[in-house]
Amino acid sequence: QLQLVESGGGLVQAGGSLRLSCAASGRSGSRYAMGWFRQAPGKEREFVAHIQWSGTKTYYGNFVKGRFTVSRDNARNIMWLQMNSLKPEDTADYYCAALVGVSDYFSNPDRYDYWGQGTQVTVSS
Repeated sequence: QLQLVESGGGLVQAGGSLRLSCAASGRSGSRYAMGWFRQAPGKEREFVAHIQWSGTKTYYGNFVKGRFTVSRDNARNIMWLQMNSLKPEDTADYYCAALVGVSDYFSNPDRYDYWGQGTQVTVSS
């Protein structure tokens, strides 16, 4: 089993920045890709970002438009999501997730094997 714990959410004004963290533990020795998703009240879970095990390839949801950056440090078992130029429509619960191995369907939440509990991000106008 892999345990994921997010942190770093909070309240920020529009135009501000937040850095989310996702700490992984357990299942040592396995290589896994990781992703960020978000879910606003009444909406479906939405793909935000994905990073492969090596960290060399990253992918983003269309709405990101260069505002977010995903990164990871495998030695420390941590993934980050740096979010800049935040907008009120970015308000949501943000979840980190992991999938064992690789997948071309990384934007589909059903493809992920493990999930964190989420951290809330609120962007005020």
